[in-house]
Amino acid sequence: MNLATYVARRLALMVLVIFGVLVITFVVSHVIPADPVMAILGGNAPQEKVDALRRQLGFDKPLHLQFVAYMWGAVRGDLGTSLRTGRPVWDDIQQYFPATVELTVTAILLAIVLGIPLGVISAARRNQVHDHTARVFSIVGVSMPVFWTGLVLMLLLYYRLGWLPGPGRLDLEILPPPGRTRLLILDSLLAGHWAALRNALAHLVMPAFVLGYVATATIARVTRSSMLDVLYQDYIRTARAKGLVERVVILRHALRNALIPTVTVIGLVFGGLLEGSVLTETIFAWPGLGRYITTGYVTLDYPAVMGGTLYIAVVFSVVNLIVDLTYAFLDPRIRL
Repeated sequence: MNLATYVARRLALMVLVIFGVLVITFVVSHVIPADPVMAILGGNAPQEKVDALRRQLGFDKPLHLQFVAYMWGAVRGDLGTSLRTGRPVWDDIQQYFPATVELTVTAILLAIVLGIPLGVISAARRNQVHDHTARVFSIVGVSMPVFWTGLVLMLLLYYRLGWLPGPGRLDLEILPPPGRTRLLILDSLLAGHWAALRNALAHLVMPAFVLGYVATATIARVTRSSMLDVLYQDYIRTARAKGLVERVVILRHALRNALIPTVTVIGLVFGGLLEGSVLTETIFAWPGLGRYITTGYVTLDYPAVMGGTLYIAVVFSVVNLIVDLTYAFLDPRIRL
């Protein structure tokens, strides 16, 4: 199979996945036993007012017509109007998504910086104390629920010790910089607002660590496994026989080849972090897209839930597509 055919098949699969997400979110949002109109107006609202709002929102139409209207709107980039904020969902996404990007990018960078060295050390010191420590760290990271890790850190580092600030992106007494990019750290740098920069970085530490912990563990485990495979190859034995020191053998000869599966996993993990950010943003009151969706569930804001979920699914699919295409370009056997 040539690369063009492979790309076409992956694009078709991506469209199918996005359509599946759209169907599932629409069905789930409309079959739960709750009425968003009554949630907005209250239980004692006059029936005429209830009927009028139901017509205004299009909830009086049959379900299949509502679905067709929503799908047609999504194709045109119209995700409806949020029942809670009263604004187009697309505008809300543009407001909240930069905070999620800032958190997710920091988490994946933290995971790469910690995960790859842990995996290399673990493989190079196999069955020694370093290896056992790194494996315990990885197993705990994969096994521990995100919300539990977040609550423990919040209790210890914020409530008990006071070393780090609490929920949110910025303390109330700190004026935010002008929102050029809506990425708080970048905007603080552009504006030279150093107090806001320090405060924003401090607020980012705990949620980024919690979100990146699972990714760190995954990257460390994959790197360790890949390094162990490479370290027993003939060219590594040849390099050692030539008298090269072990550090040079590992860093110059083994690590370069062992990183190929790690790079693939990093791309997949980055997409997964977008989903994991929902819990992390809720725990730390982080004003990102995950919290926007969670609040939408609580307030029965169906357009916000469907639009936010669909947007995350599209971003996740695009990231995975880029990873798959990169890997297929580097290794043609993947296209078979």
